[in-house]
Amino acid sequence: MIPQRILLRTLMVLAIWVVPISVFSETVSAENVEDPESLTFSQALSGLQNSSLSQRGEALEQLSKLQHPRIILILQALLQGQLFQIRDDGRLVIAEKQKSGYQIQLAQTGEKLGNKESSQLKKLNLTNRLRSQLKVLISRLQLNSEDPSLRLKAVKTLSKRPDQQAYTLLRNLSQTETNHDVRQALQLTFALQDLKSADKSRRLQALESLKHLDSVDAMNQVKRLTDNDSDGSYLEPDDDVRKLAKSVLTKIESRRQFYSSIETIFFGLSLGAVLVLASIGLAITFGVMGVINMAHGELMMLGAYTTYVMQQIMPNHLGLSLLLSIPAAFLVSGLVGIAIERGIIRFLYGRPLETLLATFGVSLFLQQTVRSVFSPLNRSVSTPEWMSGSLQINDFLSFTWNRFYILVFCLLVFSLLLLILKRTRLGLEVRAVTQNRNMAKAMGIPTDRVDAMTFGLGSGIAGVAGVALSQITNVGPNLGQSYIVDCFMVVVFGGVGNLWGTLVAGFSLGIANKFLEPYAGAVLAKILVLVFIILFIQKRPRGLFPQKGRAAEA
Repeated sequence: MIPQRILLRTLMVLAIWVVPISVFSETVSAENVEDPESLTFSQALSGLQNSSLSQRGEALEQLSKLQHPRIILILQALLQGQLFQIRDDGRLVIAEKQKSGYQIQLAQTGEKLGNKESSQLKKLNLTNRLRSQLKVLISRLQLNSEDPSLRLKAVKTLSKRPDQQAYTLLRNLSQTETNHDVRQALQLTFALQDLKSADKSRRLQALESLKHLDSVDAMNQVKRLTDNDSDGSYLEPDDDVRKLAKSVLTKIESRRQFYSSIETIFFGLSLGAVLVLASIGLAITFGVMGVINMAHGELMMLGAYTTYVMQQIMPNHLGLSLLLSIPAAFLVSGLVGIAIERGIIRFLYGRPLETLLATFGVSLFLQQTVRSVFSPLNRSVSTPEWMSGSLQINDFLSFTWNRFYILVFCLLVFSLLLLILKRTRLGLEVRAVTQNRNMAKAMGIPTDRVDAMTFGLGSGIAGVAGVALSQITNVGPNLGQSYIVDCFMVVVFGGVGNLWGTLVAGFSLGIANKFLEPYAGAVLAKILVLVFIILFIQKRPRGLFPQKGRAAEA
C-alpha cells in the first residue's frame, strides 16, 4: 500500500506542475501563430521585392484580392514611386520626400520610423507592363470606394483596358450605383462594348444609348461606323445601323458645336476681364487728367513682379502669398504712379506730345530697372492649388479655374472702384475735376492733390491687373508692352473716362478676338479688331458711351 500511496502523490505533484506548463506553452504557441490573412499579406508584400517580373505581377494580383485596409495605399505608393526597401533589414516602407532625406512609415502597419537618407533606401521600380497592371488593380479596388470621384476614375480606367473580369465588376457595380456621373460612365462603357457586337439589335440599342451622351469616345466610335475602308466599302455593313449612326453623329456634333461656342464665350470673357483690369486704371488717368500714360503697361509689370517677390518670401503658402500680393501690388504701383505724377507729369499738363514722350521714357527706365534687379529672363509665378485645373462639365466643355477666378476678380475690382468714385470724398472730387477743372479749383478743391491721388489710384489698379496677369503668363520686363495698345483700344472704344464703357468694351473685344482667332489666327484677329475700332471711331468719335453735359463740354 505504501508504494501505491507514494506513486499517487508523485503523480499528483507532477500534474500540478506539468498541466500549467503545458497550458502555458499552448498559449504561447497560439500567440506566436499569425493570422492566415496577415501571413498572406506579408508574403504578398515580400513578393514585391522579387527580381522576377512574373512573380512581382503575381504578388500584385495576390495583394489586390486580399481584404486589407492598407492595400490601396501601398499600391498607390508603388505607382507614384514612393515604395522603398530599407537596405539594412529589407523592410518595405512608404517614403515621402522631405527637404533632407525621406520621412518613412512601415508599409505593412503604417508605423512611423522617422527620417532616412536616400542612400539608406532602395526604390522599387516598375516596368511599363507592371505599371499598367497596377493601374487596373487600383481601379478594381476603387470601384468599392465610398467616394464617387474615385469610382468614376476607376470606371474610366477599366473601360480603356477591357477584359472579362473588368466588365463583370462593372456590371455588378451598375446594379447598385446611384451617382449620376458614374452611371453615365458605365452606360458609355457598355454601349461602346456593344457597338463591337455581331448582334445587330445590340448595336442599334448601343447607338440609342450613345445619342444622349456627350463623349469624344462615343463620337469617334459612331463616326467609325459611317466611314469607308480602303476599298470604298462601309465599315458597317448593315444599312439600318449605318443610317442610325449618321443620325446619332449629327446630334452629337451639333451639341459639340454648341458647347464649343459656350467655351469660346467663356474664354472671350476671361480675355475681356484681363483687358478690363488692365484698362480701367488707364481710363481713370486718361479720362480725368487727359494724360496719355505710355508707362501704364510697366505699372502692370511692377504688380506682376510684386507677386513674384511675395511668392519668394512665402514659398510654402502660395495661396496666402497671392492674396497678400493684391494690396502689396496696389501700394507699389500706386506709389510709383504718384511719384511719376509729382515728379514729371505735373510740369507737362497741356502738352500732350511731351507728356507722351516723357511717360515713354519712364517706361523704358522701369523696364531697365527690372532687368537690372531681376535679370532679363522671365520669371514663373506658381499657381495655387485652388486655382489650378479646370471644371469639367463633359468631354466637350470645361472651364479653367484660373480664368474663372480672374473674371470674378475683375468684377470685384470694378465694383470696388465704382464704390470709391460714387461714395467717397475722393470720388466726388475726381468727378468734379473731370467735369470742370477750373470751377472745381475755384470751389476750393485741391486739384493738384486730386491729380496725384487719381494717378495713384489708376496706377494701383494697374498693379492689381499685374497680379492677375502673373497667373496666366510669364512675368518679364516686356510684360506691359503686350497690353498697352489693347488698353488704349478698350478705353477709346468704350468712351474716354467712362468706366461702364470700359467694361463693355473690354468684354466685347475679348469675345470678338476669341471668335475670330479660329478663322483668322491670333495676329490677324487683333488687326481686324483694330481696323473695326478705327472705322467705328470715324462714325462715333466719343466711343460707345460718350460723356454728356458739362463733362463733355470740358
